Amino acid sequence: MSLECGFGKIKRAETDVTDDRKFVYRGKIIDLYLERVTLPNGSVADLEIVRHPGGAAVVALDQDDRVCLLRQFRHVAGGWLWELPAGKLDPGEPPLTTAQRELEEEAGLRAAHWEPLGKIISSPGIFTEVVHLFIASGLTQVLAKNEIHELIEVHWIPFTEALTLAETNEITDGKTLVGLFRAQQWRERRQRP
Repeated sequence: MSLECGFGKIKRAETDVTDDRKFVYRGKIIDLYLERVTLPNGSVADLEIVRHPGGAAVVALDQDDRVCLLRQFRHVAGGWLWELPAGKLDPGEPPLTTAQRELEEEAGLRAAHWEPLGKIISSPGIFTEVVHLFIASGLTQVLAKNEIHELIEVHWIPFTEALTLAETNEITDGKTLVGLFRAQQWRERRQRP
């Protein structure tokens, strides 16, 4: 395979090879490994790898072109963040099922219409988490089922205002930023004749 860049074509191998994997820690959600790999260019690297089951996030749009954003307390981030409804994949659970479950549990919503918006890798240097993004519409209100450790406020924000929050660094969560910008592309495609 060759890759075009500013310096011309770069030839590279398709993949690397894991030479050694050492288990370090198993948590409720993640596992930590030390791995020695031979990279496509032949060099050897010792990597710390956090294995995560993956997740799903939802851009929920109502009939008034407002998006459902959660204001959620995140200790690791140092306080409150704007986020899309999202959560981790349960074992064997398809990403769409995760998205539907999380929309109901966190935002108290069900959607009649779902479309995929692709996926993102949250931090590819150390983390295996892949987040699947969806757009949801045709919303109906149901009872939210937040877990005891989740501090969540549900907000409805005009979509264009949410984009402004993203552009001005008021929204800093990666999956939310990508979800909003991909939803904007989705909206633009739907408005074309």
